[in-house]
Amino acid sequence: MRIAHVSDSHLTNPEGVATSVGTTVALLRAAGHRVVLYCPGPLSRHRRQPGEVPSLSVPTRPYRLVLPRPPHAPADVVHVHTTGPLGVAGLRWAATRGVPTVLTWHTDLVAYAAHYPEIPIGAAYAGLRLGLRWRARDLWALAHPGPGRQARLVALGRTLLAHTTVLIAPSAKTATMMAAMAGRTPIVVLPTPAAAPHPDADDRRRLRARLGIPADAPVLLSVGRATPEKNPDLLLAAFAQVRRELPAARLVLLGARRHRLAIRRMARRYGVSDALHLLRPVPRHRVGAHYRAADVLAFASTTDTQGLVLAEAEAYGLPVAMVDTRLAERPGTGTTRPVTEPTPVAFGALLTRLLTGRELRAGVIRDGRAAATGWSAEHYLAELVKLYASLPP
Repeated sequence: MRIAHVSDSHLTNPEGVATSVGTTVALLRAAGHRVVLYCPGPLSRHRRQPGEVPSLSVPTRPYRLVLPRPPHAPADVVHVHTTGPLGVAGLRWAATRGVPTVLTWHTDLVAYAAHYPEIPIGAAYAGLRLGLRWRARDLWALAHPGPGRQARLVALGRTLLAHTTVLIAPSAKTATMMAAMAGRTPIVVLPTPAAAPHPDADDRRRLRARLGIPADAPVLLSVGRATPEKNPDLLLAAFAQVRRELPAARLVLLGARRHRLAIRRMARRYGVSDALHLLRPVPRHRVGAHYRAADVLAFASTTDTQGLVLAEAEAYGLPVAMVDTRLAERPGTGTTRPVTEPTPVAFGALLTRLLTGRELRAGVIRDGRAAATGWSAEHYLAELVKLYASLPP
């Protein structure tokens, strides 16, 4: 099968979209499908891979500016992962050629628009390119928080899905969220599987030694951005609650590139700055060592559409504590992750119980590993290929 994947996020970006796209493309290629990934690439023609489009990095952002170049090779299916210039070009190219289109909804644009000004700007561009007859008042509404912005983003979502044959939601939460926009476009829930754990090379001892963490200290881990939409204030406040019961506890924030000064200020306000390890993003093959070095993954976000780190942590045998009830169910199973209300006291109490309760901890680890094994890469690939094959020609 000839499949064009389109993403405005380069595979090296330290975020969930790039991880999901990279996993999907690699699995399809390994199974013998002809896949071209259209994504941002270097300016130099000699350094670009097939499908990569010349791009420029954006200061203070892990993104790249790219021209809206559509796919150029024949394709049986176009699979779009983002709604930036490349994604919109892919949707329009497929529509003009009658090629079936799959769109994976990786990002809650309505929730993220309050934190990222590029989202309303991109929405204005996408709406105009897709034929929405927005006037000056619509663009003004997009630029300002409130019901007007949300209404325009919902209208854009409907237009995007009108250009889509099938919508993939990476979680039941996302499927519910998108139901009002989808109209007649069918929605299929298909989570991205967690990568298999890398071999253990004494990661726990060596990483703790490098960070200056005692071997017996209870360690909480958070993986991903520490930007406001990920709720770092709740995480640090809950950690302060944990420290009242477990004074030796440490918190490792892995992946904090932006807002580092704000995080340190929060940590000082809550009296936990001496126990905080604020780490920048690392290559994906090094993330596993941090899972092994920790005792609990603390997931404070309520804006994620999937939360890939949840399944990744469970594959490494790390129990998860979270506050988003809509993401609590593990993919492919009837089991749920430990979840509580999003308050510092409740979240801190759950984290403490997972750090100290042996029976609770053992059961959560067992269920997490079973879920990671049950929703395997092979299962995901089979479901995805079956979906592609079911699309009308």
